[in-house]
Amino acid sequence: MISIDIEKKLKAYQGQQVLKISGEFATCSITKIYGPSGAGKTTFLKVIAGFVQPEKGNITVEGLTWLDTASKISLPPQKRMAGFVFQDYALFPNMTVLQHLQYATKDAAWIQRLLAIGKLETLATHKPEYLSGGQQQRLAILRALATKPKFLLMDEPFSALDPEMKVELINELKLIFNELGTTVFIVSHNPQELEGLAEHEMNIH
Repeated sequence: MISIDIEKKLKAYQGQQVLKISGEFATCSITKIYGPSGAGKTTFLKVIAGFVQPEKGNITVEGLTWLDTASKISLPPQKRMAGFVFQDYALFPNMTVLQHLQYATKDAAWIQRLLAIGKLETLATHKPEYLSGGQQQRLAILRALATKPKFLLMDEPFSALDPEMKVELINELKLIFNELGTTVFIVSHNPQELEGLAEHEMNIH
């Protein structure tokens, strides 16, 4: 079980807004998160990952306290080990597709499987600048999966993919999440694209 109860101030055009989220989420579940621009969806993911500190709150994952502001506990991102797919991909310009995955895992068989899932086998020696937006996005997803994370946070992970590729990839990801027992939070501006993938939904507004 994952328990989250946080408050984080947001800078907003209308002045100060506060992101307040409280809920319990089953382990191995997939939750889609949607809501208007500027509502704090990305901030919420970054708070879970440990990249952003909330003013107050608690995060407990399977009995382990990741965050407890009252007790001044906040595990650093490397201890939380949550996979993260950034909206801007955050790829390393000097690394090839293969090197991105090798940086995250030494498991050659797993790397080959990921390349096949992302349909990037023939592009393994290419650097990001030689990839299309959709290929870069797929690489960002594969890199996040390379560590076999128990918790995966995805920020608009399918926005650059054409409909056919999106459906294929989502079907593959469903199998992987199931196999790894991964708990997934996916931010999407288009909740319909996650039909059949996510069991839960959260509207942040």
